[in-house]
Amino acid sequence: MAVAAKSHVSRGVAPDEMLARVLYRDGLMLIIDKPAGLSVHRGPKGGPSLEDYLDALRYGLLRRPELAHRLDKDTSGCLVLGRHRKALAHLGLLFKHRKIGKTYWAVVEGGPAEDAGTIDLPLGRLDDRIGWWMKPDPNGVPAVTKWKVMGRAPVAAASTDSLSSPSPACGGGWGGGSLEHRASGFPLSGSPPQAGEREERAAERAQAPLTWLELEPLTGRTHQLRVHCAAQGWPIVGDDIYGTAPRFRGPMLHLHAREIVVPISKNKPPVRVAAPVPAHMRERLTQCGWNGDAPPPAQ
Repeated sequence: MAVAAKSHVSRGVAPDEMLARVLYRDGLMLIIDKPAGLSVHRGPKGGPSLEDYLDALRYGLLRRPELAHRLDKDTSGCLVLGRHRKALAHLGLLFKHRKIGKTYWAVVEGGPAEDAGTIDLPLGRLDDRIGWWMKPDPNGVPAVTKWKVMGRAPVAAASTDSLSSPSPACGGGWGGGSLEHRASGFPLSGSPPQAGEREERAAERAQAPLTWLELEPLTGRTHQLRVHCAAQGWPIVGDDIYGTAPRFRGPMLHLHAREIVVPISKNKPPVRVAAPVPAHMRERLTQCGWNGDAPPPAQ
């Protein structure tokens, strides 16, 4: 379902395709490979959402499965659903007490000089009027992310969804904002960068190297990985809120929930599931050294 251009990701998927995205199933939970561009909740403006497919995922049970956690609309990969109330409550406690391991893959613009590290940067709401946008905030809630470099590309190669695609500022998102804006937690005045600055920075980023990162969020804050990467000066490719991507005609967000480890049973080993790399990330991951390996089977 995932395609290169942002303008195409709002379409739904067929029920059969969603069934084919089930990576793991037992009597307690499902783990699915959520496609990028599909919201997990139905928004006020309507449009396709995962809620449209929950009845198709009942597999004979009277109740439909429900979300045990969330992924951003533009993030793809492993998503856990509880199949009944007791299982959902158990999964909720596992997530709350950080017993579930989550590993993400991202492609970022630029990248760290080191090969591994930890970001310990509290986060707070950017503006109560804007909704879910976040910013680094010393008085905010704790947020910790471990990261490791998996591969590097010396220069971002040209592609059909270039990082530098120009676009006017439209109704939200500070795609193209300067590194100074991002590293300082975005301008507190709430003013996006001017069009000239946006285009200049986007042109610079189009020539920047790329880095493939493995990210492990030790806390689960809204937009944590996106804000943490941007605040370090290496925003995620395709991030039109905290990074340089334009609101339209730019690349899709290169953030994928690659693996999840769920200790669902006390008497069995944890369930470990990996989601295949989505089509829109394969080109840049290959530039960074990914060899196209298939994910291991669910355990």
